[in-house]
Amino acid sequence: MRVVSASRRTDVPAFYTRWLLRRLRAGYCHVANPFSGDVYRVGLAPDEVASLALFTRDPRPILTHLPSLLAEGYRVYAHVTLNGYPRLLEPRAPWLPRAVAAVTRLADVLGPENVVWRYDPIVLTPETPPAWHLARFAGIAESLAGATGECAISFVDRYRKTERNLGALGVEPSWDDAPAQLALAAELRGIAEERGIRVRACCEEGLAEAGVRAAACVDRERVARMRPDLDVRMRLAPTRAACGCAESTDIGAYGTCGFGCAYCYATPTPDVGLRRLREHDPDDTMLWRPPELRGVDLDAVAVPAREADIRPRGEGRQAPLF
Repeated sequence: MRVVSASRRTDVPAFYTRWLLRRLRAGYCHVANPFSGDVYRVGLAPDEVASLALFTRDPRPILTHLPSLLAEGYRVYAHVTLNGYPRLLEPRAPWLPRAVAAVTRLADVLGPENVVWRYDPIVLTPETPPAWHLARFAGIAESLAGATGECAISFVDRYRKTERNLGALGVEPSWDDAPAQLALAAELRGIAEERGIRVRACCEEGLAEAGVRAAACVDRERVARMRPDLDVRMRLAPTRAACGCAESTDIGAYGTCGFGCAYCYATPTPDVGLRRLREHDPDDTMLWRPPELRGVDLDAVAVPAREADIRPRGEGRQAPLF
């Protein structure tokens, strides 16, 4: 069995729900390793998926389909990004009040314990200084009180593409102001805790002094709580420094998100994301095919995706040979 991530590479619920539903019904999909190019066949039947982890900033397209997925045996939890930035930074993000309402509906379906609010990345600029973030965060936290018990925060990372895209807009973030980040994180934690929301740090090593513990987007403990019928022994599989995530199989593709956020690390430029969104075929077994795989029989070149160390309770484990 495996945890399926949909997706930390793109926003599957917002733009590719039809594709995802078709692949779940078919029981499999194909995904290309973004670094090696190797193709994997990923089993997606309910008895192959310990948990389906959704990552989105707009859950509305998938909301009405979640009850049927739950009835079929899928266990689902969701991370939803709500920042409320100016349009310069988030040109096509959903209107914040509408997004907040969608998260509330999502919590009604999945339960607040299975919804994580993401306030990230935090971009500190003259237009969005700490005071701006405190006010914005407080407003969102007040609206989400009771709909989630956890908020993941991070500060914008200085990837080359991020620096280029922000610079093209005339945005000059404060990249590495550790004292300001620490002070802001402590205040955000206090605001959230007053509303019953704990704050966790995603891939941030320096926030423990602010009382902010490390987050795990793919959380072994969460999966174990959701699946008491399973023996969950997933290994840790960090994607970068200070990442606390356990292993999962991501079925998305980089460079395919249509939101065009200026700080995005997963899409080279907004134009690339829109072009690949137009190239997407909802009937394909792969979310987006790179040119070298177009016309290729993917089953002929694919290998089975690795499974995690998750199995039904009571099923024997082979003793070590040495």
